Amino acid sequence: MTTNALPIEFKNQIIRGDALELMCQLPDGCIDLVVTSPPYNLRNSTGGGLKGANRHGKWPDAALRQGYEAHADNMPDAAYVAWQRACLTEMLRLIPEDGAIFYNHKWRVQRGLLQDRKEIVVGFPVRQIIVWKRKGGVNFSDRFFLPTFEVIYLIAKPEFRLAPRANTLGDVWEIAQERNNSHPAPFPVELPARIIRSTTARSVLDPFVGSGTTAVAATILGRTFLGIDNAASYCEMARERVSESGGRMKD
Repeated sequence: MTTNALPIEFKNQIIRGDALELMCQLPDGCIDLVVTSPPYNLRNSTGGGLKGANRHGKWPDAALRQGYEAHADNMPDAAYVAWQRACLTEMLRLIPEDGAIFYNHKWRVQRGLLQDRKEIVVGFPVRQIIVWKRKGGVNFSDRFFLPTFEVIYLIAKPEFRLAPRANTLGDVWEIAQERNNSHPAPFPVELPARIIRSTTARSVLDPFVGSGTTAVAATILGRTFLGIDNAASYCEMARERVSESGGRMKD
């Protein structure tokens, strides 16, 4: 478990700020588990379905057409990869030798070829890929079948072990998308809850916490959490959801 204590001012908090900057302020080995899904940089996609207002995509009502409240989701690819690798480096520093990161991302087709995000995770200790099978979706291309899954990279330190009997779970998880949530890209609560239940972690970090689903799951399961997001409205939404789930937040 954690080799250093999470500073008290970060315990059970949703903090507005830059994920990378705030992680850099935390001590080594102070978080048992990271569960997160970063912005996917979808507005940089060449797929044609999800474009900004000036590029007239085929999916004009998509929630992420304009990006997130405080993030345009349209970085140059090299800059995005460098940013995510820097974030993963900090996450890895923050977990102890028996800690793990569950990093949810989405494969996509770019310029007709599969982009499997290996440029982000190469060199990190990826132990397994979990497939999150969603339902439904929209496909605007006749070049490939409708994508219905996302992937969760299990990035683990050498001494990480699952909780007792969790190893009987398969590596394909069929969990429906979250529908009743105004955030443009919400987790279903069952996804982080399944991850957290499968570990003995006492503290959980989500540096891209969005509407607070990871924090809600941690609260329900009696774990300490820290959530970070750079959007004021998402942080407020997360705090409200944690409070409704039974968690106590500081003023």
